[in-house]
Amino acid sequence: MEPMSSLSREFLYVYVEGATGGEGVEVAFTVPGVKPVEDDWHPAEWEPPQADGADARILVGPGEGAVALPEGTHQAWVRVTAVEEQPLLPAGLVPIT
Repeated sequence: MEPMSSLSREFLYVYVEGATGGEGVEVAFTVPGVKPVEDDWHPAEWEPPQADGADARILVGPGEGAVALPEGTHQAWVRVTAVEEQPLLPAGLVPIT
């Protein structure tokens, strides 16, 4: 992912193959190499689905309603909650400058 400024407030998008956009979705940020714990998860939302999946999005940056991340590199994770499955997927590194 492209670096984001710690002063910027913008949506971060994570594509999830096979998602229909009707499932619950959450995003977590951890130190690289560390798996998320329950308190790391933040509610996310879906963009309109495509034929083979959908983008989950979460607002990152300063201010109310956003996830503020300090400068450094963070591991993003996405968790999808469907009827029978709950995949937890690593979603790449997020550099904050």
